[in-house]
Amino acid sequence: MNLNFFGAALFVLATLVSSPLWAEEASAVDRTATGGAQTLEDIMARQQQLKVDESFRSENLGNPANAAPISGQLGTNGGRSDADIWRGVRYNEADIRSQARTPAATVLIQDGGMPWYKLREGPLITYGGLALLGMIALLTVFYFIRGRIKIDGGPAGTTIERFKAIERFGHWLLAGSFVALGLTGLITLMGRSFLIPMMGPDAFATMAAGSKWLHNNVAWAFMLGLVMTFVMWVAHNIPNKLDWQWLKAGGGIFSDAHPSAKKFNAGQKIVFWMVMILGFSVSLSGLSLLFPFQMPMFADTFGFINGILGTSLPTDLAPHEEMQYANIWHSIVAFVMMVAILAHIYIGSVGMEGAFDAMGNGQVDLEWARQHHDLWVAEVKAKQGEGGSS
Repeated sequence: MNLNFFGAALFVLATLVSSPLWAEEASAVDRTATGGAQTLEDIMARQQQLKVDESFRSENLGNPANAAPISGQLGTNGGRSDADIWRGVRYNEADIRSQARTPAATVLIQDGGMPWYKLREGPLITYGGLALLGMIALLTVFYFIRGRIKIDGGPAGTTIERFKAIERFGHWLLAGSFVALGLTGLITLMGRSFLIPMMGPDAFATMAAGSKWLHNNVAWAFMLGLVMTFVMWVAHNIPNKLDWQWLKAGGGIFSDAHPSAKKFNAGQKIVFWMVMILGFSVSLSGLSLLFPFQMPMFADTFGFINGILGTSLPTDLAPHEEMQYANIWHSIVAFVMMVAILAHIYIGSVGMEGAFDAMGNGQVDLEWARQHHDLWVAEVKAKQGEGGSS
């Protein structure tokens, strides 16, 4: 027995040394005898570390068109084994019947979930996270190089009303809800990778459940703030020729220049329209995620694009696929908004002297207003008959 054991071991060792089997491919196997299922040759090839063509696993569904049927009755399923059935379920080709009549009730395993999961856990988190960290690093470097943008000659000591209470309410409703949505969204998206190792799965489960609840409900406040700010400020954010002059001067951010501007300068208009357009888009995709059966949006969108560009984007999408597209789009748009809003927060807080007061108490220093929004000051003064507010 020992001699047989050592002899077999020496034979296997000699075989491995003489030919690198892992670099070879198994020869084609005739599976007609097994109805297209795995053969003994397949098993032996794997043991020898040969490359085996695995296509038969997904293609073999007990269908004679794919492979010769197994002769004879083998059980209640005939020539189809449990493996055949579950393989059909795996590739959504099984004949599933359900008493439930809800959409996609008969889809037991949705194969497209894996590409979505890999995209979500890989490039989306990686590039989205790098974009946020990159913007924070860029703003930090810019602050140390440029410093805080001061009021030339110092404050005037008198103030002018910049925003009314209702305007500030709409702004902070939008801003506060966006910050809450950003933080809870990042916890939901990245928590498994970064927070579970630090706090453990139990504590993270509680945090994740709370984040999901907050995210879903704070979204309504965000959409209300979006509508309010649009209605109040859209008339002041229509682009004009003055904006081009402001952009050419860099808005005075990189120099001591003070290009003329009305109530909103070109930079603020860019932020406004970005928030409106992307905010509308992220709201639609969020609603689609909340109500996937009632508000699918990508099948119709793809059909519209196909009609214009002649592309062949898929238009027959299951609810699972709709949610996967909506989730990826929702995350991408949210990352773009967060990166841009970081710059907006910087200018409105530590980046520029006197800027925060505009949304803090609504009153800004008169000299600050003259340097950054001179035409707006002139309009207000004209309406007040040189009176002004103090």
